[in-house]
Parts: sequence; structure tokens; C-alpha cells
Amino acid sequence: MIGNLFKLQLIETGNTSFPSSTDSTITDGLENTSNVTSDGILIIDLIIDSWPIMVPLFVLSVIAVYIWVERYNSIKKASKIDASFMSNLKNNVSTGEIEAAKTLCSSSNTPVARMLHKGILRLGRPLKDISTSIENVANLEISLMEKNLSILATISGAAPMIGFLGTVLGMMNTFHKMSAGAEQSSIHIGDLSEGIMYAMTTTVAGLIVGIVAYLGYNLLVSKVDKVVHKMEDSSLEFMDLLNEPG
Repeated sequence: MIGNLFKLQLIETGNTSFPSSTDSTITDGLENTSNVTSDGILIIDLIIDSWPIMVPLFVLSVIAVYIWVERYNSIKKASKIDASFMSNLKNNVSTGEIEAAKTLCSSSNTPVARMLHKGILRLGRPLKDISTSIENVANLEISLMEKNLSILATISGAAPMIGFLGTVLGMMNTFHKMSAGAEQSSIHIGDLSEGIMYAMTTTVAGLIVGIVAYLGYNLLVSKVDKVVHKMEDSSLEFMDLLNEPG
């Protein structure tokens, strides 16, 4: 009886020593997992492997940045109007100094000055003709300020769709590998997740380009609207001056 108990105790003691080998196996597995994580996929690798879609997106991003910088500087220049411009112009017109008013408009390279210069050239004609000529020049100046903004709007919509196209093509490639692996019974979850990651990279890049272009487009449109309001106010002041009794 005592011998049997002693044997049971030895067996229990031996069992408690078994997990040591199991623990070492688990530790090795965790170390391998950490090594795999540390050797993860680099972003540059994702970009290089997706180059057929990334190259068009990069070109679109360069075009968007160029258009935004060029239009921003141009619209900012057009919005600068001398605070004393309208008062000096009104004084010249009210006192009959038409040539001085023309010279003042010619010296100011702004949409407002060019618009009012056209109105001064039409002095002596009916007010409707003067108003029409001012309106025509204003429409021309607005179209010049909005130059290439439609391209920026197109990029903001096209870039995400191009990125999504890359994702669809990448997913098709991944599913093709899955079907080929199923026939050979060699499907690995790691390979599938890596393929999906490559596919999603183009969507992320397309969304980034599209969002930046969209924000830039709306900013430029808001600045154009401010210039248009200044042009409307100036034209109303000029027409009110002509409508005053002499």
C-alpha cells in the first residue's frame, strides 16, 4: 500500500516536470512570432508592388499640387485691391477727369480695375450698354480665375476610383491564388492576408490624393467667390455714381 502510494507520488512528480518542455516550445513559438512581426511588410514594398496604379496616382498628385499652387497665387494676386482705389476713381469720374480715371485703372492690374476700365471707355453711351460691357468683362475675369479648377475637381473624384480599381485587381489576383492553392492543398492564411494588404494599399493612396485635391478645390472656390463679391460691389458703386444726377 505504501509502495503504491510512493509510486503514485513519483508519477505525479514526473507529471509536474513535463510542462517544462512544453513551455520551451511555446516560448520558441512566441519568439518566432515576434521575429515575423519585426520583419513585417514595409510601406515602400507595398508601393513598389502596386506600381501600375501608384504611378498614375503619383502623376495626378503632382498635377493637383501644381494647379493648386499656381491658382492660389493667381487668385491671391487678383484679390489685392488698393483701399483708396475706388475713392480715387469716383473722384476722377465725378470731376470729369476721365483720362486720370483711365490711367488709374490701367496702373492697377486687378480684375476690378480691368472691369471698371471697360465701363469708363463706354462713358457717354446708355447706362445699359455700360452695364453690359462691365458684366461681360467680369464674366471673362471670373473664367480666368477659375482656369484649371475643373481639372482639380476631376482629380478629386478620379483618384479614389483609380485606387479602388487597384484594390479590385489585387483582390482578383488574391482569389486566383486561393483557387490555385486549393487545387494543390497549399493555402496559407499569411499569403492571403499579405495579398489583401497589397490590394488595399492602392485604395488608401487614392483616397489621400482625392481628399487633398478636394480640399484644395474648395479652398480655391471660396477665394474666387470672395473676389467675385468685390467685383460686384465695385460695379454697383460705379453704376450708382453714373446714376447720380449731374
